Amino acid sequence: MPKYQKPGLLVKSIFNPFVMLLTRVGLSMRGSRTLAVRGRKSGEWRTVPVNPLTLGDARYLVAPRGSTQWVRNLRASGTGELRLGSKREAFRAQEVSDADKPEILRNYLKHWKMETGTFFGGVSDTSPDEDLQRIAPEHPVFRITPA
Repeated sequence: MPKYQKPGLLVKSIFNPFVMLLTRVGLSMRGSRTLAVRGRKSGEWRTVPVNPLTLGDARYLVAPRGSTQWVRNLRASGTGELRLGSKREAFRAQEVSDADKPEILRNYLKHWKMETGTFFGGVSDTSPDEDLQRIAPEHPVFRITPA
C-alpha cells in the first residue's frame, strides 16, 4: 500500500488554511502556490497548498506526505492549475520515475526542509544518493509543463 502521512490537526485546521488565504490574495510564502486539481470521482476542483520546485528549465511538484489525495487526483486527471491570487497557470503533469527522483528530492529538501523535512524520514539534502534513492518510492514527483 502506498505511504501517506495524514496532516495533523494544526496543519489541517490552521497552517494550510492560512497559506491558502495568503495565496488567494496573491501573497506567496517562499514560492508557495495553491494547487487546484479535479477530483477523480467528483470532478470538482480540489485545492491544497504546494511548494513547486524549479530545477533548471523544469518545474516539479513533490508530495512530501506520499500518495495524498492530490497525488491520486493528479494521476487520474494529468492536469491541474497553480494559483496565486487571480493568476491561474494551467499545466500538464507527468510522473517522474523513482530512478530520476534523487536530484529532485535533494533540491526540494534544500529549499523546503524547514517546512517538510519531517516527512522524509531523516533524509536531508546532504544525505548520500543511496538514501534519497531508498525514499524515492515514498514521495511522488510530477514534472509540470504549461498546458
